[in-house]
Amino acid sequence: MIVLRALARLVTFLLLVALAVVGLALAVFSLGPAGSFSLPGLAQLVHLPALRDDVGRLLGAVEASGPLAALTGLAGLASVVVGLLLLAGALVSRRERLAVMERTDQGTLAARRRPLGRVAGALVEQVRGVTATKTKVRPGRRRGGKVAVEAVHSRTTDPKQVRTAARELLGPITEAFGLKTRIRPRVGDAKQRVE
Repeated sequence: MIVLRALARLVTFLLLVALAVVGLALAVFSLGPAGSFSLPGLAQLVHLPALRDDVGRLLGAVEASGPLAALTGLAGLASVVVGLLLLAGALVSRRERLAVMERTDQGTLAARRRPLGRVAGALVEQVRGVTATKTKVRPGRRRGGKVAVEAVHSRTTDPKQVRTAARELLGPITEAFGLKTRIRPRVGDAKQRVE
């Protein structure tokens, strides 16, 4: 959806630039009399009579049966699909999912994914022997969800102790938000700092 949204913005910008250029050209060419800068002069400059004849021949070939008609039909179908994708990218709203703690008549108490992930990472980094963490929070559609924590620890630290201590520290958050916890201890490499 992010790619469709960016593509829709790019196409919109390009169409607006083209529309501005065409409007400026029409404004300049509509100022003068028929011989100099005028709309008939613009039509003559861009060879509209020859273009009309070329388009007429193309439309005649498209209406006839054959490979050109099939190719034109596929191109038309592809342009419709691209147009629908651009509309979807421009119109579909992308709401951020929140980790909901409580939902009442007065409102909803919730947290965003990144701050909640940072809090979870900071809590797990308090475990003895853990040098770094990577967290990912995936809220559910209504309530609950998952929090995945990768805890980098020293070689001398027992992974089971890291997992147990991390679950204990994350308990208040995971219970409050109804999150399932997945903790993956990993031994750090030589470049990482060890406590």
